[in-house]
Amino acid sequence: MTVLFWDIDGTLLTTAKAGVFAWNDAVRELTGRDFELLTVRIAGLTDYQIAVRTFEAMGIEPDDTLVRCLVDRYGELLPGSLPRRQGRVLPHVREILERLHLRSGIRSYLLTGNTRAGAAAKLTHYGLIGYFPDGAFAEDAGDRSAIAERALQLARRAGPVSGGGVFVIGDTPHDIDCAAAIDARTIAVATGGYSIEELRVHAPWRAFDELPTPDEFERLIDGGADLQVGPPRTLSA
Repeated sequence: MTVLFWDIDGTLLTTAKAGVFAWNDAVRELTGRDFELLTVRIAGLTDYQIAVRTFEAMGIEPDDTLVRCLVDRYGELLPGSLPRRQGRVLPHVREILERLHLRSGIRSYLLTGNTRAGAAAKLTHYGLIGYFPDGAFAEDAGDRSAIAERALQLARRAGPVSGGGVFVIGDTPHDIDCAAAIDARTIAVATGGYSIEELRVHAPWRAFDELPTPDEFERLIDGGADLQVGPPRTLSA
């Protein structure tokens, strides 16, 4: 069985930063102060880690209760903020997911720093929700590798998972670290907040400017699943 773990933001889609409206509004409701999320580099951080960084930037002690309140309120406001910008599904994503959906022996899951509510809002808005039966999401401000471990456990509950047939598709060094934590291969794409040069420094299994075409992607994972897990290497499309 080949298992694919997909990141969302910068990998499957871009909201064109529409989520910033929900975040800034949630901060204002909770603190009575204005905050501009765009002043903080957040690519690859989980929603909870972004909340911690937000409060630290504002000089507010980020206790667990306050962090959870912010993340929960952001999730409630997000569906209303997504239409405020013209985001899009990234190149080849929908075609790849449709192709994989028709194949037996392949399962796709989410592995994301979004909460379950945030992920559902984004995937529903962009018409991708039906391709993912489940996934692993941010549940606290802990290390992202913990999300990867939960994702692997989820996949194993559904059936046998071979080491060489596990892939993480993402756009940040954090996704590459997630893959390393579960001995998976990373397919890194420079469609988010990091350049391909920045991604290569972290030695993903493969690195592309954007996701390959469906035919190329299928050849990539089919070939990778037949290999033994070994030293990672990169390849630019």
